[in-house]
Amino acid sequence: PEQAREGFVMVSGSLVRSFSGPLQTVSLAAALVPTDNHLNEDFGSGSHANPAIRLSLLYRDTDIDFVALGQGARSSRYGFDLSRNLGTNLEVHGEWSRSTGVVKPVFNPAGPPERRTADATSYLLGARYLTRNDTTWIVEYYRNGAGYSVQEYGDYAASVHAANAHYSATGNAAVLEAVRAVQGSYARPNSMRRYLYIRASQREPFDMLYFTPSFTAIVNLDDRSHSLGPEMAYTGFTGIELRARFFLLRGDRLSEFGEKQNSRRLELRARLFF
Repeated sequence: PEQAREGFVMVSGSLVRSFSGPLQTVSLAAALVPTDNHLNEDFGSGSHANPAIRLSLLYRDTDIDFVALGQGARSSRYGFDLSRNLGTNLEVHGEWSRSTGVVKPVFNPAGPPERRTADATSYLLGARYLTRNDTTWIVEYYRNGAGYSVQEYGDYAASVHAANAHYSATGNAAVLEAVRAVQGSYARPNSMRRYLYIRASQREPFDMLYFTPSFTAIVNLDDRSHSLGPEMAYTGFTGIELRARFFLLRGDRLSEFGEKQNSRRLELRARLFF
């Protein structure tokens, strides 16, 4: 959450109270993220206060959050999440959200892109399990209510191929520009409807201090394309985190991961904390 808000000018405050009964903790946080022509333009357009609020509860060892964003530079939305430990090594969690007036650009092979507006409901169900040898497993199912169907994504991907071929043969970029007009919506992460997320990480294997290898798989359950990502992290230097990640993307033609700009990618990252 902190990284997602980096670079925004905002005003926020919170109130926290503790109790001795089943309801152990209550916290209320509110924020304003004002936008205009010169302020927080990346958040949205127009002059708006963009109020947001979060109510957090710790009730009988269950963490519960209720969140809401008022109408403004973005459409209003609200939802909740919860998390509970079922034992010392098993946690379950879930999220639910409702967004109003979501605008979804849809490429139209026969004409200009359509802008479909509708309310969308999304949710996530997951679990985290810690084994005796310190391996953490995370499994999650995500349903994106505003996502594209297999047909919608396939039509867009086919149009990309056709536009590139047309431009190569004629030099006319008109069709290519029409595809680019909606590219951002189709290229965003998890732009389709149903996903399975699996991650396994091993803390300090073979007594290798400060070293954590992990493996992540993301599967698009609609078109069966997927991303596989082994990762290594090292934190043995004070204030420095070193991380290497490799991504292998696989899928049929016109599928989400099969149509990414790369089929393999290597990332090397160093972060300095001070």
